[in-house]
Amino acid sequence: MARSRNRLYSAALYLLVPWALCHLVWRGLRYRPYLRRWPERFGFGPHANGEPVIWVHAVSVGEVRTSVRLIEALMERFPGHRVLVTTMTPTGSEQVQQLLGDRVMHCYVPYDLPGAVQRFLARYRPDYAFIVETEFWPNIFRICHEHGIPLLLVNVRVSPKSFKGYSIAPRFTQRMLSCVRMMAVQSDRDAERLLNLGVDPAVIRLTGNLKFDIRLPDGIEVAGRRLRALWGSERKVWIAASTHEGEEQAVLEAFADIRHRHPTALLVLVPRHPERFSHVARLCRRGGLRVALRSEQPGNLPIDTDVLVGDTMGELLYLYAASDVAFIGGSLIPHGGQNLVEAMAVGVPAIFGPHMFNFEQSSTIALVHGAACQISGADQLAPTVEAYLDDQSLRERAASAARKVFDENHGSLDKTLEFLDYSLLDPGATLVPTNNVVRGRFD
Repeated sequence: MARSRNRLYSAALYLLVPWALCHLVWRGLRYRPYLRRWPERFGFGPHANGEPVIWVHAVSVGEVRTSVRLIEALMERFPGHRVLVTTMTPTGSEQVQQLLGDRVMHCYVPYDLPGAVQRFLARYRPDYAFIVETEFWPNIFRICHEHGIPLLLVNVRVSPKSFKGYSIAPRFTQRMLSCVRMMAVQSDRDAERLLNLGVDPAVIRLTGNLKFDIRLPDGIEVAGRRLRALWGSERKVWIAASTHEGEEQAVLEAFADIRHRHPTALLVLVPRHPERFSHVARLCRRGGLRVALRSEQPGNLPIDTDVLVGDTMGELLYLYAASDVAFIGGSLIPHGGQNLVEAMAVGVPAIFGPHMFNFEQSSTIALVHGAACQISGADQLAPTVEAYLDDQSLRERAASAARKVFDENHGSLDKTLEFLDYSLLDPGATLVPTNNVVRGRFD
């Protein structure tokens, strides 16, 4: 049954190829990098020239940023290997270039078509394959297993929505996940869901969230204060970060209410996808707001600017550091939220909506410690932002809590590397679950 499901899955993917190409064209009309390097998506990447390879897949910007320190650690542990980093999106590709440059090889990950995956593996012949977070691909998993390539999943999370989807075909899911040598999971809930999907406890260990191990740029808070001075030190600033379609209008309506009490307030609006930058700027202007683009105004900001659209890549940490309070996008709609750890890292109180199921662990920790506030809908956004803007002591308490949460949750990288060493040296060893949290002999 599982084999027949795999054949049906592959057949369905081949039928979807025309749709995938149309999707690339549609996105490429708004963001041209989507029109480039199509052969890589079908396994026709450049050859590795016979070098031993370690493959790390990080789907997009957030996963790339999360995995940088892991990749650097792998380069130290395996100095005779080249690291190949694959992404799915052009923005992820740009982050690889920005953060790792020519220290690594890079191409797009192939679509999960058997032929594309076979070509990709034939070109690179990786000795190890690392998949970051939630990328479960049946053909990639199966073919890596058939070629004897250890498949190592790091920073794994399984949202309630994903768990429900995987549970529809339990035998198919169990067969796919049986190909994995190691699963370093973020939380005990993720571990429990994997166990319920039939994953062998021997391959699971709770290692925490790698996002808390990101390396902050030197002097980030000083840089944030300098940026704030360029905007106007006396102005109240709130940032709506990584917003999705359907959220910007709600943010602008909240901003209109906030301006009644804070007429000089500045909104920093950062859409999640770069192809939407110009659309969001037009949306703001249609509302009668004076708009500046970050790419065009890197220095002093005109005092009459109402909205600064963050249309640059790699600057979100600095924009957070220059803000009083942050709204985390993807949470007012059923997208599942976006990463709030970077806001906590620089001590900015976070506000998010009811849909944070993709960041269940970090959002829960933030709420428990008072570093964030969750609202039930868009109508609560303006009063919640105002509460932080009006009360400096509230902001300072939340900022202190945010920094404390970030500092106290370091250590996932060390645990992940420890589990990696253990898994590769002794792949047949048994790890046992304790109190629904899978732990190993090194705990």
